[in-house]
Amino acid sequence: MVVDDHAMFRRGVIAELGAVGGAAGAEAVRVLGEAADVDEAVAAVAAYRPDVVLLDVHLPGGGGVEVMRRATTAGSSPGTRYLALSVSDAAEDVIG
Repeated sequence: MVVDDHAMFRRGVIAELGAVGGAAGAEAVRVLGEAADVDEAVAAVAAYRPDVVLLDVHLPGGGGVEVMRRATTAGSSPGTRYLALSVSDAAEDVIG
């Protein structure tokens, strides 16, 4: 799952992940869903139960940390792993 508040960035990441499968069409990475803010992300995690969420650090509604807190509290997808997704190079954005 890809979560970022910039649609063009989300679409680019999804396109690149789709290209991982290669020309033969083998599906190495399948993107189940996407979201643009905290509420959408929490609902999508509950609906899709993804293995991995590429999660923007800064999102409307509280940021990536809020997505993880709410999804974890709800217990909607206990096996999901979250990877920070950010174009920022500020340490405070990715180290917490």
